[in-house]
Amino acid sequence: QPVVTLSTTEAEFIAAAHCVCQGIWLQRILVNMGFELKKCLIVHCDNSSTIKLSKNPVLHGRSKHIDIRFHFLRNLCCDGKVELVHCASQDQVADIMTKALKLEAFEKLRSMLGVQMNPLSQS
Repeated sequence: QPVVTLSTTEAEFIAAAHCVCQGIWLQRILVNMGFELKKCLIVHCDNSSTIKLSKNPVLHGRSKHIDIRFHFLRNLCCDGKVELVHCASQDQVADIMTKALKLEAFEKLRSMLGVQMNPLSQS
C-alpha cells in the first residue's frame, strides 16, 4: 500500500478515489467504443463518514491532512459526475475474498457474484 492513513475514513476515502479513477478510465473506454453513458459513475461504499466527506467541499480539521491529490473526488461528486452511495456491510461482495465468513454469508455473496455451485460436486 503506497499511502499511510490515520483513520478508517481516510483509508476509505483514498480507496474510493482510486476506485473512481478506474471507473472514469473505464467510462472513457466505453465512450471511445461508441457507448452513450446516461448516468453518473456510482460507487458503493460502506463507510458513511467517507460518503459525507465526499459530499461536503468544506475542509474539516479531521480531513485537512488528507493529501490534496485525493480531493478531486469531492469535485467530481459536487459536479454530479460521481455519486458515492451507501452499501450495507453485509452486502460488500469483496468481503468474500478478504474475510472469513459464515457459510450463509459466503453463499449469499457467492450468488451475488454469479458463481454457482458445481452440481457434480454436491453429494
